Amino acid sequence: MARRKKGQIVNGWICLDKPFEMGSTEAVSKIRRLFDAQKAGHAGTLDPLASGILPIALGEATKTVPFMVEAEKVYRFTIHWGVSTDSVDREGEIIARSDVRPSVDAVKAALPAFVGEIDQVPPAFSAIKVDGRRAYDLAREGVEVELAARKVRIHEAAVTDTPDADHTEVTIRTGKGVYVRSLARDLATMLGAEGHVSALRRERVGPFSVDNAVTLDFLTDLVHRDAASEGLLPVATALDDIPDLAVTEQDAFSLRQGRPIVLIPRQVETLKGRLRDGSRTVSAFQGQTLVALGQLRAGRFEPDRVFNLS
Repeated sequence: MARRKKGQIVNGWICLDKPFEMGSTEAVSKIRRLFDAQKAGHAGTLDPLASGILPIALGEATKTVPFMVEAEKVYRFTIHWGVSTDSVDREGEIIARSDVRPSVDAVKAALPAFVGEIDQVPPAFSAIKVDGRRAYDLAREGVEVELAARKVRIHEAAVTDTPDADHTEVTIRTGKGVYVRSLARDLATMLGAEGHVSALRRERVGPFSVDNAVTLDFLTDLVHRDAASEGLLPVATALDDIPDLAVTEQDAFSLRQGRPIVLIPRQVETLKGRLRDGSRTVSAFQGQTLVALGQLRAGRFEPDRVFNLS
């Protein structure tokens, strides 16, 4: 006899405005306990020293987490000039000082070199594994870690505030895998300065942004008022850029059984015109209810992931 899962069946996304000094795993645990949810996960780790958008998936929404891997992100961060630290943030040990304070014009002139596809070396204090161990653990033990450069893409970068000569705020729109601390480190090197990230906020992850974000306090209040569902976003929120296919009740039944359905030529042509380059992934809906995610192949829709939603 199968063991009954602990917790309630809760399906949907929480667009959490994660507070400073809380880790992503801790945030997921708090949300899961708050909703007494059977299953939870997150899309895109956010460092404890950063605040902002942390999308948390509950229940069936966890099946859509892989589709957030390629999601664009927006970060707003402040570089504190004059001091470099080993972790390139304000908690690290000071390793260098300088009187150089780059001008706003100098920073603006340097930023285009970091826009587009670039080679970026992750910071030594990162979660990347080296011989089975996290790089940050090795770095804390004083072990010199040499991480290989990787290709990343930064779509936009701009100076958005200059509160004083010691600080410059930069906002970037990025693809996956970009390290803000590495960008700050490399920018300081290019400008012949020392600097570290003193503040970092993530403002968007794909469709999740400050516009639909909620705080832990707000969610706690909703739960206490027995209105927790008001804090949930639909499971399909993470699929905003995936073409959708309307299916009948009979087709929905077949898809939930894991069976493919045959499409008419007009449906196929419409979907092909909406697919992203190289993608065949389509979402199937019966009315407003997400039924399945699958592939468009040879005039058929073949389900990969089936959703138990009502």
